[in-house]
Amino acid sequence: MSETVEKDPTEKTKRARVTTRRKRVSKRVTMTDIARAAGCSQATVSFVLNKTPGIKLAAETRERVIEAARTLGYAAPSFAHMEPGEAHIPRIEGKIGFVVDQLATSPEAVVAIEGARQASWNAGNIILVAQTLNDPEMEPRTIHALREQGISALIYMAIFTREVVLPKAVYELDVPVILLNCYSADHAFPAVVPSEIAGGQHSTRHLIHHGHRRIGTITGEPWMEAAKDRLKGYRRALATADIPFDPQLVIEGDWSASAGYAATRKLLELDDRPTAIFCQNDRTAIGCYEALKEAGLRIPEDISVIGYDDEEISRHLHPQLSTSVLPHRAMGRWAIEQLDSYLHNPAKRYPVTKLECPLVERLSVTDCADRKAAYR
Repeated sequence: MSETVEKDPTEKTKRARVTTRRKRVSKRVTMTDIARAAGCSQATVSFVLNKTPGIKLAAETRERVIEAARTLGYAAPSFAHMEPGEAHIPRIEGKIGFVVDQLATSPEAVVAIEGARQASWNAGNIILVAQTLNDPEMEPRTIHALREQGISALIYMAIFTREVVLPKAVYELDVPVILLNCYSADHAFPAVVPSEIAGGQHSTRHLIHHGHRRIGTITGEPWMEAAKDRLKGYRRALATADIPFDPQLVIEGDWSASAGYAATRKLLELDDRPTAIFCQNDRTAIGCYEALKEAGLRIPEDISVIGYDDEEISRHLHPQLSTSVLPHRAMGRWAIEQLDSYLHNPAKRYPVTKLECPLVERLSVTDCADRKAAYR
């Protein structure tokens, strides 16, 4: 709305204009606001938005800062990864099919789709999304329907990281196919999954670096690859640090907050209770927080807690939860980037690419009390 300028404004009008300007100033988004929303330091935000040379940051961290800046409406001439001539423009043009087994109840699928959308945006591609629920009849029909829409490529995604048996309709396509968060036994198509073993190892090593040696962990359901691999990473980190594995410190959960609560209570009942707990997803950490606070224990002063997945809730817990990022956005972007070099060869076996699960350090981890005492 335009503002009328008066030659001789009254004192009341002057005050009104000053108040308006103050309101406008108060709404200005700062790098501190972005850092808080993205769960990183103000320096990191500055490096990303100003494209500081010589600073190496994980692609997932850069994306998180950019998304936070855009969501908050940060006013900047341009974003580092969107400057003319630097954005990746895939050669594939037109429509890209994206089929996923579960969509309505899965934030991971939405994040992966957005990663694919961002990577293909500059070529003007349209992402056509369909949910299959792994239905043996509807899944092939869905793929045929996408083919009839004239798709130039297909991204096939599973919510839980696993080996999949692809329907015949996928092999019959005459367009590039990329597998996201899954892989097939015949390795007939390029595939990408999170590096879960390394993620579990990195999370546990982070606690070890803070002086913790009694580290409990609450797993997911044991039949899931993510749960098995994160536990492998946990054990590898202990072995590397010459810390004996204690099966009493491993409690099986089911990824839920209620399981996190029950498992934490079991860990607290041990004669030699842990000084840190690795919750293998953020929802488990919610229950862990509740059990610790109910027991009168402070986080992280009495017990440190680390999560996994970097769900939105991790930024709003008190204290904010240190966690690892599931790289679904990066995997969606990777899938689009592979389309440029993809050349289907039925005789070729494609490797499974594993993407890093970067650690986001927040406020739920501190030095072990024994280390603090040694410093005194």
